[in-house]
Amino acid sequence: MNGHTLLLALGLVLIIEGIGPLLFPKRWQQYLAEMSRQPAATLQWLGAGLALVGAVILIIFS
Repeated sequence: MNGHTLLLALGLVLIIEGIGPLLFPKRWQQYLAEMSRQPAATLQWLGAGLALVGAVILIIFS
């Protein structure tokens, strides 16, 4: 994976992440408020799960 590909992947992530607050700002605020009420351990498990799924996708499709 070269630097160009990494920047393309980062750009795609930013586009996908930006769609929620762009189209549904009030719902996004509610979502963030709910996430902030979750215990830190729950958020860590969520982050670990997302990172694992992302790594598996990268391994399978690269």
